[in-house]
Amino acid sequence: MIDIDKWQEIFNTVKKHKLRTALTAFGVFWGIFMLVVLLGAGKGLENGITSEFNIAKNAVFVWTQRTSVPYMGLKAGRFVQMTNDDVAAIRANIPEVGVVAPSNQLRGDFTVNYKDKSSAFTVNGETPDVLFVKPLQVTSGRFVNEIDMQEKRKVAVVGPRVLEVLFPGEENPIGKYISIRGSYFQVVGTFEPQGKGEDIVEDAKVIYIPHTTLQQTYNQVNQIGFMALIPKPGVPAELIEEKVKTLLMQRHQVAPEDVKAFGSANVEKEFQDVQGLFAGIAGFSWLVSIGTIIAGIIGVGNIMLIVVKERTKEIGVRKALGATPWSIISLIIQESIVITGFAGYMGLLTGTGLIALIEYLMRRFDVQAGFFGIPEVNLGIAVTATVLLVFTGALAGLIPATKAARVNPVVALRDE
Repeated sequence: MIDIDKWQEIFNTVKKHKLRTALTAFGVFWGIFMLVVLLGAGKGLENGITSEFNIAKNAVFVWTQRTSVPYMGLKAGRFVQMTNDDVAAIRANIPEVGVVAPSNQLRGDFTVNYKDKSSAFTVNGETPDVLFVKPLQVTSGRFVNEIDMQEKRKVAVVGPRVLEVLFPGEENPIGKYISIRGSYFQVVGTFEPQGKGEDIVEDAKVIYIPHTTLQQTYNQVNQIGFMALIPKPGVPAELIEEKVKTLLMQRHQVAPEDVKAFGSANVEKEFQDVQGLFAGIAGFSWLVSIGTIIAGIIGVGNIMLIVVKERTKEIGVRKALGATPWSIISLIIQESIVITGFAGYMGLLTGTGLIALIEYLMRRFDVQAGFFGIPEVNLGIAVTATVLLVFTGALAGLIPATKAARVNPVVALRDE
């Protein structure tokens, strides 16, 4: 049941000391405000940086380099060439691997031509599995498929920059033939790269053709430039990275201690490192904000001690008339909760509103400030902050309330 009289007393006390109450509550307000803003900004930074990972976050890339250690009669400095048989061996001997996507790139200087238009572009030989590694949005037509691979078809999927240069004026490229270093390829699809920044600019210049076609047409028979791998669900990328490199070393007679023969990049490890960084940023945000909130709580506690001192005679009268210790304690704690709760709630609303405004403006005008992405406020954080407010409000009033409950009515009535 709501005690109207008690709420009226709290309101009158706050109203009587407006400036003191406002200054006291500001510490709590600022602590919650900073918590929301710092966590929202941290999430924005996380969103901005993770959006740079425009490839599968558990992918592993393996490529060959030159050996640095002589082994089994073979000299150091030997270049290792991966082959199609290596792909088959990985699929047969490493069950933890879910996807193997071998890739080649057309080497040398050349131009791609269509009628009287020509320009230099990147030409990659890929398999359909590359879509598991590097998501692409096929905007028209289709991507390279297994039949293209088996029949070594001369088909091509082109990026937006290729369309802009070779097919200006929104000309439909599907079905048209482009010349790549003297060989004609039929355009069967177009794509939009996913990501942002320099990656999008470079990916827009790419032409994809079947991997087997590139090998046969451009004298790279049975050669693989590098391969991308994705582990099966639940398997760490580091495990397949080690197993694949070990298998390739055995197949190509490379010394087990030769760390330079095969290069690799573990995207999952890099992503986990980034996630660890953001966990540290979030922890620092909580530390700073909670420190500010504690300072605010101490201020509220001190003010409640002053309130108890000012109302000593009133408390003595209450006790003389039969008020229980709990009624005195609950009055002081309730007033403390009201001050901290209202101040914290306003901080929560203000911080959330600021983050929401920034999010709206960034989405509305499609703006991104460097690595800073769209900020977000987690609902769980808002609930946690609200619970924290109630708890800290009660904590701030506990000592003053206990002191008020111990007031001697006789002494209080004589107090001037």
